[in-house]
Amino acid sequence: MLATCALLLTGAVPLYADKKKKAEPAAEAKPNMLDMLDYSKIVWPNPPAITRIKYLDYFSAEKLQPPAKQKPRLSWMDRLSGVVTGETKAEKPRFQLVMPYGLTVDSKGRLYVADSKVRAVFIFDTKTEAVELIKNGVHARFGWITGLTIDDTDRLFVADSKMRRVLVFDPDHRLEGSISEGMVSPGGMAIDTENRFLYVPDAELDQVLVYDADPPYQLLRKIGTSGKDHTLTTPGDFARPTNVAVDQDGNLYVSDTLNDRIQIFDAEGNFIRAFGKPGDGPGYFARPKGIAIDGDGHIWVADGVQNRVQVFTPEGQLLIWMGEPGLLPGQFRALAGLTIDKNNRVFTSEQYPGRVQMFQYVSDAEAKAERDRRIAQAQKKRTVTPVKNLAAGQSQPPEVK
Repeated sequence: MLATCALLLTGAVPLYADKKKKAEPAAEAKPNMLDMLDYSKIVWPNPPAITRIKYLDYFSAEKLQPPAKQKPRLSWMDRLSGVVTGETKAEKPRFQLVMPYGLTVDSKGRLYVADSKVRAVFIFDTKTEAVELIKNGVHARFGWITGLTIDDTDRLFVADSKMRRVLVFDPDHRLEGSISEGMVSPGGMAIDTENRFLYVPDAELDQVLVYDADPPYQLLRKIGTSGKDHTLTTPGDFARPTNVAVDQDGNLYVSDTLNDRIQIFDAEGNFIRAFGKPGDGPGYFARPKGIAIDGDGHIWVADGVQNRVQVFTPEGQLLIWMGEPGLLPGQFRALAGLTIDKNNRVFTSEQYPGRVQMFQYVSDAEAKAERDRRIAQAQKKRTVTPVKNLAAGQSQPPEVK
């Protein structure tokens, strides 16, 4: 666990950055300042502690590049006379996230982002940053898309709270099905690939709806009590649940958003435990939303009001946290969605401005290997070896290597 590496923290975790400013671009290009800085050494917690989270990149709009060479500007007389200058107006970005929420990653490592205002699903190749879109009016009809999830065959599920349904797309992004039975306001979904359950939290119903993840997508059961106007606080009931996640054992984790807590259920829908309470200190919540499980079974929770990500054990013990309000890497504004892929890459979505940040979680095994390496290195430095004085035939004082 994270705690085994002495990372149980009770205070803020400041970030560490070695920012190297690149050459100033030409005035006409005006690229985003974030594209001009080197953020490759932002980590949590601060050195010399063993790194557990690394900042990698962000996705927002097409990243502008400064021109390789400036063409000479012609006089106003030349332009007036119709001389071709070769200058063109800066093109608008080919894509722009406006209000991203739901996130998921397919088997090829591509990132899917649901943008409620654009009414499209953006698909990012995280290596090349090439972008595809599943568009409203072209591939399907979208109203207000929120949650995304993808199964082990790369079928994509898209929750639309305005249309009160979940649309299903095949691996080639062709629409193949729709689920609507019992839904009012579907949110951030999750799939149990072993038991073949599709979990859909419904913020208006105060329930988590459980469907068969395969056609005909039958509604199997409901978790929680509806019709109490978001007032219930009893274990197993919800007040506007917004997002869910499933661990390797098939346990269900629910962001019980208005109750400022996380609730845990087994695969049969039986309540196991809950943790969290309202507050502004580490370990407390103020509208938890996005939730995901990493490869070591830790629970990551995005807090929409406090704009931070907190990591817990399944029992609810706080291990580490990061974030504060702001626009720099590792800071958040209107934090909403969160997902973790099979390579322990962590993605977060922010709605103001529209942005997705990408981080790398350093696993327990990797952290242990680094700790062992440091211990071995320290022991080697403490090794004392006598050096013989050949001229006098005696040993000199020991030399520390």
